[in-house]
Amino acid sequence: MTACAIEDGTTTGDGGSAEPEPEPDPGGPAGAAGETGPTEGAPAPEVPAPSAAAEADAPAETVLPAFTLTADGAYGARLTAAPVPAADTAWYAERWTLDGPEPYAVPLPTDQPEEAEAQVVPLADGRVLIRRRVAERHTFSLLYPTGPGTGELLLGAVERDALTLLPPSPDGASAYALAVGAYSTELWRVAGGAAGPARIADLPGRCSGGVWLDRAGRLLALDREPAGGGPVKTVAVDLGRGAEMTPLLQITPDSDDRLLLADPDSGLLLIRSDAPGRDRLGWGVLGSCLPVRFPECLRPPDCSVEPFAVQPGQTLMPESCAVALRIDGAAGSWIGLWRPSGRRLHQLAAPGGWLAGSGVWSRDGVLKLPYADGDTACAVALLEMPEEAECAGDASGRQPSAPSVNPPVCTPVPLGQAPLVGRTAPG
Repeated sequence: MTACAIEDGTTTGDGGSAEPEPEPDPGGPAGAAGETGPTEGAPAPEVPAPSAAAEADAPAETVLPAFTLTADGAYGARLTAAPVPAADTAWYAERWTLDGPEPYAVPLPTDQPEEAEAQVVPLADGRVLIRRRVAERHTFSLLYPTGPGTGELLLGAVERDALTLLPPSPDGASAYALAVGAYSTELWRVAGGAAGPARIADLPGRCSGGVWLDRAGRLLALDREPAGGGPVKTVAVDLGRGAEMTPLLQITPDSDDRLLLADPDSGLLLIRSDAPGRDRLGWGVLGSCLPVRFPECLRPPDCSVEPFAVQPGQTLMPESCAVALRIDGAAGSWIGLWRPSGRRLHQLAAPGGWLAGSGVWSRDGVLKLPYADGDTACAVALLEMPEEAECAGDASGRQPSAPSVNPPVCTPVPLGQAPLVGRTAPG
């Protein structure tokens, strides 16, 4: 099945594409008065001015960032280095608690220092899952503080050449990983099961990414490349029905369409696709009959842009969700704030020592950004979405983010065919 994509009035459908028209006032570098929010700890520095840098290609798969948050943002975990000479760097896991009155970090060192390529995932009970590579085996343990020391519960091992942890499950207790082979991908539950790591499915094709579509940790979206090669399409895997796979996203038959983020409350989807002719960041709505849109403001020149957090709690109001994006340019990394209902990407300074690519929105629209600078080992900066002026409608009275008056007749995306129930499709 195919879909049409719309870019602020320009459509991309079967058999071709069209260049988008420039969007007025896409927004420039931040630093203007009134565009910064309050912080806890140190004030945010001035925004670096973007300069020439090649736009990064879309990554082929999602890799967990250096700092990983639970789905609700209550805990975080990372590997950090002990203050010893660089030639003898000793790594250990560190857990951050972020849901109290003040954030604090707890070191979780074990008898041996960790390898730099180890991965950590925080769980909702405060324990931290760690994946270690030992020859051709991947071992999994749960780390937790025990008075002055660190407790460790060995879960088991998986013998595979490569294994990648997926983002934390919304259920807070489970953790999953992918082992990609030449023609299929194994899906493993490595924590939260009855008896250690267990292979729960062998999915056809080469799968990557990993976006949760619900709050229960049952519906997982993966970006799938066919075994014989071909365009990447996002599929939904229902873990409650034997890992049943269902098509989720297809904009055109030949485009690479990847899902980056999803908000279960509103149904907002953040998508990366080359359907417009090159890789672009766009948005759609789960179960909607409207096409995917690719705002011009989401591709600032000489920068790469990646969304990392969506405001929850906006039930059936996807256009009102605030979205946080990481912007990378020659001058470093900074923050982008955007709403689908607006036409401007607000570019704001990141706090010094920001753990880039990590953050979580509160329901009332406050973005929490974890950081650790030279003076503060564990802190959270707060940003608020800037106020946006009402966009004047055109002669027909519609807003710029609305669909065309006469949208093309086509199947938008097979989002409604995913195994999702209980949501009324937005009109």
